[in-house]
Amino acid sequence: MKPFVFFCLAFYSVSSLFSTEANESPSGFTVDLIHRDSPLSPFYNPSLTPSQRIINAALRSISRLNRVSNLLDQNNKLPQSVLILHNGEYLMRFYIGTPPVERLATADTGSDLIWVQCSPCASCFPQSTPLFQPLKSSTFMPTTCRSQPCTLLLPEQKGCGKSGECIYTYKYGDQYSFSEGLLSTETLRFDSQGGVQTVAFPNSFFGCGLYNNITVFPSYKLTGIMGLGAGPLSLVSQIGDQIGHKFSYCLLPLGSTSTSKLKFGNESIITGEGVVSTPMIIKPWLPTYYFLNLEAVTVAQKTVPTGSTDGNVIIDSGTLLTYLGESFYYNFAASLQESLAVELVQDVLSPLPFCFPYRDNFVFPEIAFQFTGARVSLKPANLFVMTEDRNTVCLMIAPSSVSGISIFGSFSQIDFQVEYDLEGKKVSFQPTDCSKV
Repeated sequence: MKPFVFFCLAFYSVSSLFSTEANESPSGFTVDLIHRDSPLSPFYNPSLTPSQRIINAALRSISRLNRVSNLLDQNNKLPQSVLILHNGEYLMRFYIGTPPVERLATADTGSDLIWVQCSPCASCFPQSTPLFQPLKSSTFMPTTCRSQPCTLLLPEQKGCGKSGECIYTYKYGDQYSFSEGLLSTETLRFDSQGGVQTVAFPNSFFGCGLYNNITVFPSYKLTGIMGLGAGPLSLVSQIGDQIGHKFSYCLLPLGSTSTSKLKFGNESIITGEGVVSTPMIIKPWLPTYYFLNLEAVTVAQKTVPTGSTDGNVIIDSGTLLTYLGESFYYNFAASLQESLAVELVQDVLSPLPFCFPYRDNFVFPEIAFQFTGARVSLKPANLFVMTEDRNTVCLMIAPSSVSGISIFGSFSQIDFQVEYDLEGKKVSFQPTDCSKV
């Protein structure tokens, strides 16, 4: 048992006296999503060019894909206990405890547990703000080993302290990152509608991390993870009954000086012209991720089929690039090159593999992703980026190095409202000017 467990005993005895407030949560609310490279982000580097930011984001996408690859077994399946952590593309602010303490976390559709670093910490990675101090919060409460939230952890993820407190252990797929501490309940608050109102969710499960090492966080500004995945301990699963098990986001183009929007409940529902829906598939060997089934991609009048029927692509807001299985990607790329009638150039925006000289009279072909029951037509702005000198255009789709893992990334989702209906088990798309949402 690690040394931090002895700290847990003090937490458990003191916090067991605390009470919690009544739950009066709304049926819908909206929070800001901050792109990590936008001027509103603490990671913003004004000295970087747009191309350099694209390259850095592409490298982050590759790093995340490689972490998945490192964990695949001979059957190309991940054990249920494996978690994939990455520093993400979007950040969100929230408040924890009473009185509330502001935290900045990665908003991650590929994670479930919400966790922050807590004091007294046996071993924590550096952060620029003080650690969360649970003994100063009147609403903090650790859970017991026999409690319902503790049963949601897999056997290898949970342990019991000497006073019966539930201890979680999350090990992430890069082999070095982990978080360990008390599975607890606390009040979480969010600024909604640009801070016009605050919404509160008492008794929310979270990890009070007392022994942490996270290698992928890029600076001391991040203090934890806000899980938005399909797992039972994620935010969207915990507050599912209050939000109708629905959430959506609308992602702004890169370089925008505003924030994208993440909506929950009634505010997340998309209706009207242009809405298409496809089944959401949850796989037991990657239970946190949202899978869709991509049947084909059309380039102009040519259709490139995938031959898949069982969910072959993860939809992920935390990965910039879209990744396609290698053989399928090269068939698609060949059709695209033929339609564009161009010769490819190398090492322009490495690691993007498909780049070509730009001409003013270019007519880009119509490209659509045909998911089961939903044809999603992508604009050139969802597919290509241009270098600063306007001489070269590069495709934001790359071949996946991981057999059986494809990703529909955030660049392809820009200026779409994307709704996740966990109860109805579907994902819906609607072309939208996200600056007006």
